[in-house]
Amino acid sequence: MKFYIYFIILLTFSLAIVQCKTTHIETETKLSIIVDSDGDGPEMTISIINGTGYNKPTYVLWLEDLKGNYIKTLFITKSYASGIFGYEMQGDSLWIKNPGPSYQPAALPYWTHKKGNINGALIPSPENPFVDAYTGATPEQNFEIKTKSLHSNNKYRLLLEVNQAWDWNSFWTNNKFPQSKAYQHSAQPSIIYAVEINPDSNHFFLNFIGHGDAKGESGKLFTNLTTLTTAKEIFNSIEVKINQGNI
Repeated sequence: MKFYIYFIILLTFSLAIVQCKTTHIETETKLSIIVDSDGDGPEMTISIINGTGYNKPTYVLWLEDLKGNYIKTLFITKSYASGIFGYEMQGDSLWIKNPGPSYQPAALPYWTHKKGNINGALIPSPENPFVDAYTGATPEQNFEIKTKSLHSNNKYRLLLEVNQAWDWNSFWTNNKFPQSKAYQHSAQPSIIYAVEINPDSNHFFLNFIGHGDAKGESGKLFTNLTTLTTAKEIFNSIEVKINQGNI
């Protein structure tokens, strides 16, 4: 009897150790890239931890001044920047499982209108791709960016916009805007995060400030987020740390 009880306690303890170790590995594993390593500012590390709703979203990370003027883009997923997506659009609702061009104005409308035209075109395309930033495939795991883009004496804003296609909910249904092709590819609109970076601190978190135009027709920021559900679970956290000594 004593041996049986001892065995159960030992087994329970072993399982607990394995579970803790697995969780630690998953949260610490990150894909890391370096952007503007030759800049004159301190090293800023932006850590993006995926949430339960993460499923290969499209997103962009950029900087602007405190008046809302666009400065530069740090990272953008390659599909939107190039206009070439994993599934090629063949008509209004037909897609084929081959990489190909796709016009998605509702994917990242807030950033799209902030950065302005590219050779006369607003939406990136194979003919007019967005090349003024680091681009890459949507990371499968947690992700961090290291950059020295701006000097620490400046105050500025760091923003992120993210959108995940076809994530419908009870409010953002597939018949909400039946005449909008852009909305049919987007579902819940993009979510925008932001934080003000200032020299008084070296640790920040980005928080929700609103969502983008569900039909991609404007660059307006909509601050009511009560209708969004899984879209708010794409990321678990977006953390910024600044190494002031590394200048």
